[in-house]
Amino acid sequence: MADAKKTEAEAVTAAPKKKGKWLLFLIIGIVGLGLGGGGAFLLLKKSAPAESADSGDAPAREAPKKKKVDNAAPPVFYKFDKPFTVKLQTEQQEAYLQTEMQFKLIDPQGAELMKQYEPELKHRITLTLMSKKVSAISSAAGVQKLANELRDAANNVMAPPSSAKGKPAAEAEPAETADPGATVQSVLFSTFIIQ
Repeated sequence: MADAKKTEAEAVTAAPKKKGKWLLFLIIGIVGLGLGGGGAFLLLKKSAPAESADSGDAPAREAPKKKKVDNAAPPVFYKFDKPFTVKLQTEQQEAYLQTEMQFKLIDPQGAELMKQYEPELKHRITLTLMSKKVSAISSAAGVQKLANELRDAANNVMAPPSSAKGKPAAEAEPAETADPGATVQSVLFSTFIIQ
């Protein structure tokens, strides 16, 4: 009988020890999750004010940093999947322009940036093309001026000017050459058909 009491006493004391281990693991798990969640909260809280301080209340739109041009690197080109077809401004009969263009970029990251902004770029290009008269783009000089306008418009979409000095971008005369650090260096027409 003494042995029977011993085994019952051991069984009773053994059961609480198992509960104690599970309870200990449960408490350690809860504390670990709490510490992990608190640490993540603090990390996110520290990075959020830095981002909002730079942008104010406006949505963040980081301008790409100006890069040094590596003249030894091969050029990178970006081509839209479909040609642009627009109705031109005319005084007499209707005229249409169909053109395919390629953008000469500063580096391969420029192609990724072009893909990111492609819908807005297509919109700006279409508006720029639609604003032209046939007489303004029927000469080689007129086509080159249009290419420079499109280059400047694309660069303004991907890296908006920080301050508007002088004329607004729509009225500003396009430069002959691009800024050396600009993403788009030139616009090249593959086809240029006016009908």
